Amino acid sequence: MPSALWIAHVKVTDPEAYGRYASLATDAIAAHGGVFLARGGAYETLEGPDRPRNVVARFPSMQAAHDCYYSDSYQAALTHAKGAAERELSIIEEAE
Repeated sequence: MPSALWIAHVKVTDPEAYGRYASLATDAIAAHGGVFLARGGAYETLEGPDRPRNVVARFPSMQAAHDCYYSDSYQAALTHAKGAAERELSIIEEAE
């Protein structure tokens, strides 16, 4: 079964609220087998809207990534991100 990447592009508009989200989301992601490959850091936007915070997490499977997003713990974390950031988030199956 191929692993999956959770890729987020974020522009934070309320750092305090988003910090609460990030703290809670980290635990939810880890609980579903997710590990961070990139979290902030240097980036270059070549196309599309500029989102200065870019996050990539690897999950054991598409299902694990999906289950994480819809879990009670992640949804609770997400309440802090709403209104605190402009975000795009995708789950992408890795090539075998």
